[in-house]
Amino acid sequence: MKARYVLAIAAVTMAASMRAQPFERRATFRPGGNPNEGKCTIEVVVDGVAEIEIRGDDAIMRNLGGQPPQWRRFECTGPVPANPGNFRFQGVDGRGRQQLLRDPRGGGSVVVRIEDPQGGADKYKFDLTWSGAYPPGPDRGRGPDRGRDFNRDRDRDFNPDRDRDRDQDAYYRDRDDWFRRDDWRQRFFQRIRDDVEHVRSITFPIGGDQYRLARVLQELDELQDKLTRGRYDEGQLNDVIDAVQRVVRDNRLAPRDRDILTDDLSRMREFRSRHGQWGAR
Repeated sequence: MKARYVLAIAAVTMAASMRAQPFERRATFRPGGNPNEGKCTIEVVVDGVAEIEIRGDDAIMRNLGGQPPQWRRFECTGPVPANPGNFRFQGVDGRGRQQLLRDPRGGGSVVVRIEDPQGGADKYKFDLTWSGAYPPGPDRGRGPDRGRDFNRDRDRDFNPDRDRDRDQDAYYRDRDDWFRRDDWRQRFFQRIRDDVEHVRSITFPIGGDQYRLARVLQELDELQDKLTRGRYDEGQLNDVIDAVQRVVRDNRLAPRDRDILTDDLSRMREFRSRHGQWGAR
């Protein structure tokens, strides 16, 4: 009796922890964006209630009730500015309610709430668009001298190669830390998606390399949809493994990126052989 009570308490505690856990995401960028306007497209899977907060190119999704939500896509032409002059939110897809709770004008973040009242999960998609971003605060409109100082400081501080390398190093460190967590198996395929989208964001935008990466994401969509509905499809898992193998074999990859995708392949093969122990039947 006591053992059952302890197990019940542990289950409630774990469920509360899953509800409170934030799900972070970094945007991937489409090339060729207009510096005077921009757009972000966000796709998630929700079974309950979730809130998504976006600041710049970082996003956090919080589970407010129901099953843990999942990221599918966070793709932008550029970071959401702190004070856009013309900001728009548009719900594109999803059976439930999508509501803009806060917009970034005035230097804040974007907050969107999604409510999915029906049983089972559903995909939700919304767009953020903006134009005419202005710097917030007292520096706005201080005249040409301020503009020249800003441009000079920006040119002095901006080094694309240095900044890209720094971001890359941070990504690999965060990934290593993620696999040290006790709960990494619960969101394993989301981790694979993050790795593929990371590689995609630094891959030349046209050609076979991008096509093979897009194919992986398509196969992942189908697999994750089935797993969300409680269905394990080994044939679909094999399709994901084959698609990732083609990327590792044929794409032009940096050594570290090839290593992380190879690591993902090893973990997927382990999942295939022991999926029952990972909760997929």
